[in-house]
Amino acid sequence: MRVLNVPVSAELRALWRGWLAPVRQPLFLTGEEAAAFDLQTLPRAELTMTPEERDTHAVWGISAAADRVAWLELADWHGLGSKRQRELLALQVGYKRGNIPRRRDFADLLPGLPEAHFLWTPDRLTDAVLQRVVTLSAGDTPCQKSQVPESVWEAASVHLPRVRELAGTFARHSGANCFGAVMGAAGVPGAENEWMGREPFGAFLQERTRSGGDDTQPGTVLLWRSADGLAQHAAVTLGEGWAFQKASQVWTSPRVVLRVNELKRAARQRGQRLSRLTLR
Repeated sequence: MRVLNVPVSAELRALWRGWLAPVRQPLFLTGEEAAAFDLQTLPRAELTMTPEERDTHAVWGISAAADRVAWLELADWHGLGSKRQRELLALQVGYKRGNIPRRRDFADLLPGLPEAHFLWTPDRLTDAVLQRVVTLSAGDTPCQKSQVPESVWEAASVHLPRVRELAGTFARHSGANCFGAVMGAAGVPGAENEWMGREPFGAFLQERTRSGGDDTQPGTVLLWRSADGLAQHAAVTLGEGWAFQKASQVWTSPRVVLRVNELKRAARQRGQRLSRLTLR
């Protein structure tokens, strides 16, 4: 199977199904709501999650007002009844919890879905559905690795010895981010699989780059900074109008090759400024 023009193994698809339809689901509520639904909860401040749970459910974006968490197994969920399920899902949507699919996005693939929103169960996560889920999350621009001429790969390999190997792949977990992808492409062993913080990435830039760059040449690091000067996103050019990036740390985000202008448009964020450095 391919998603966004990136091959996905059966083993990786099995991991995706487990993250989307876990044995238990977190529901975020206020204390008053938890009492009204008679649900056992813990304080959100005590919540511990895997990186995949955190990113699948977009925990970083959930309203602070929902300060209690209920963990419900599938049997518990089914035991609630359709009315209470709808009410709880509406609350999750309002609090901006992720992994609450909409019927309209999947009705053509899964007839008979509940109204409005629902939770994933393993039987619904066919290959076609997985492809749709990841495409909706990561965007609909496919990786263009196959369009890159051989001469471009050869020129890029001088400063980016592993970029061809990494382009057109998914990480096997959450956390692998844009900084690590650039470092891995530049030959830093294992960096592409790490949550790479600003400090080690900054040290890499200090050691391996010089100021300035040309988008048409291989090895130009495109670096977006926020108004406070902090690095927020990075990509790197391959030459002749091509560039490589991993858009985010989320497991749905593949390492892709895009046209430079297309990549810059996709990466543009209000309040962030683009600068350039050149690998040496």
